[in-house]
Amino acid sequence: MLFFVQLINGLQLGAIYALVALGYTMVYGIVKLINFAHGDLMMVGAYLSLFLYSSGLPLYFALPLAIVATSLTGVLIERVAYRPLRNASRLSALITAIGISLLLQNAFMILFSSTPRRFPSVSEQLPVFVIGTNRISFMAVLTVLFAVGLMLLLTAFVHGTRMGKAMRAVSEDMRAAQLMGINVNRIISLTFAIGSALAAFAAILYGFSFQQIDPYMGAMPGIKAFIAAVLGGIGILPGAMLGGFLLGIIESLTKAVMPAGYTQLADAVVFLVLILVLLFKPSGLLGQTTREKV
Repeated sequence: MLFFVQLINGLQLGAIYALVALGYTMVYGIVKLINFAHGDLMMVGAYLSLFLYSSGLPLYFALPLAIVATSLTGVLIERVAYRPLRNASRLSALITAIGISLLLQNAFMILFSSTPRRFPSVSEQLPVFVIGTNRISFMAVLTVLFAVGLMLLLTAFVHGTRMGKAMRAVSEDMRAAQLMGINVNRIISLTFAIGSALAAFAAILYGFSFQQIDPYMGAMPGIKAFIAAVLGGIGILPGAMLGGFLLGIIESLTKAVMPAGYTQLADAVVFLVLILVLLFKPSGLLGQTTREKV
């Protein structure tokens, strides 16, 4: 039964990684940018949710408002920081992304201090599943269902709507899409808006699950979400979800078998997974290896 409980914990953690990874993979699929500031947008969503709730707004109103505000923050970052570098080298864009990440972390540390804040709890209002001698919180199940549901909605949007088809066209060939009359800037802004909203969803689920947030909370989950996107196949939406769940399960089971005091080595195992994927399946589990002519 211990394995079953750790499996549920891994799925819960993996669902959060998967939501952030979906944003990573969308942005990379459209503009070929590894947005290392994406994890910090998760932190922004968490603090905006807490700030709006603490200001007296009901939780059911504060959370959607925080998601919208985080989405607009992502669009603003793309407009100010990334759009002027769209035709620059990838290294320039990557350095800018790291700079934005550090800017967000330090700005929120100045605004809210580095002291961890307690996130509102809803666990007392939710039922608990009892399986044998083990108790599984409804929040864990809800987190997984939310992640899978959002991935399915996003997939349906990308493949079944006009804007989604425009996204795929821009992903295939930005210049050709522009010649066909597609507003590339609008599509890229929409991509950042959706990815940032997913990061805010992940932040809310993270806060409800772990009850504590701080200005650096998005750094490590952001890196792990990037690893999840690479593991599943970066640029592939179901791959990001699969990679997130697998990474969460691997991390949870590793912590379970590690001796007390050595659970931090689970992070080393996660990075080992990245190395192995890059060595043996660089296109990811669901990606296809393509040949490039030179």
